[in-house]
Amino acid sequence: LLIERYPGSPGSYAARQHIMQRIQRLQADWVLEIDTFLSQTPYGYRSFSNIISTLNPTAKRHLVLACHYDSKYFHPWDNRVFVGATDSAVPCAMLLELARALDKQLLSLEKIPDSKPDLSLQLIFFDGEEALLHWSLRDSLYGSRHLAPKMASTPHPPGAKDTNQLHGMDLLVLLDLIGAPNPTFPNFFPKSARWFNRLEAIEQELHKLGLLKDYSLERCYFQNHSYGGVIQDDHIPFL
Repeated sequence: LLIERYPGSPGSYAARQHIMQRIQRLQADWVLEIDTFLSQTPYGYRSFSNIISTLNPTAKRHLVLACHYDSKYFHPWDNRVFVGATDSAVPCAMLLELARALDKQLLSLEKIPDSKPDLSLQLIFFDGEEALLHWSLRDSLYGSRHLAPKMASTPHPPGAKDTNQLHGMDLLVLLDLIGAPNPTFPNFFPKSARWFNRLEAIEQELHKLGLLKDYSLERCYFQNHSYGGVIQDDHIPFL
């Protein structure tokens, strides 16, 4: 994933194939969907492709974990290109590793007779989060701006008349700008504070069990204070 991968580039295709192949190797029954579309950009129409991987698509509710797999385009300098390690190759790798690490557990759940849980998992890898020229409402978030209304117009569960795929999204957890030393995560949304509090509690429990390396309570990852500014990222079209 640590390659130049701006939308439409050979690296974008390679990254997309890598993500898909990693998911296809898993034993759990992930269903892959590629959401390809054209959008107007400062450089004319460009093709974008979101990757959606869903476990048990007919489940009424899904916990959605998401990131973007494109990198920001910069002109090469000193024979170097921008590969976007924290923005956002690391979050992509985290989601792929999570799916791999949980593969046996997820497969065992599928094998339980008549087991069709109402809650399942969905992974979304957005294309085109970055601006191709200058960040604006039209030049940014291409993938999420396309996928959110598409999901809003898709009945869910299949055949439903009054609910759509957005209604079935219990929680959207977006990973971005992760991989630098000593990360901290404030609570961006008061409405989802109870879920943030659970992440805090999980972190503290992992610390008590000695499962966190190079860690101290003085430098917690999840810090329960609100963030006053608005972060422009792929969650915005889903609000």
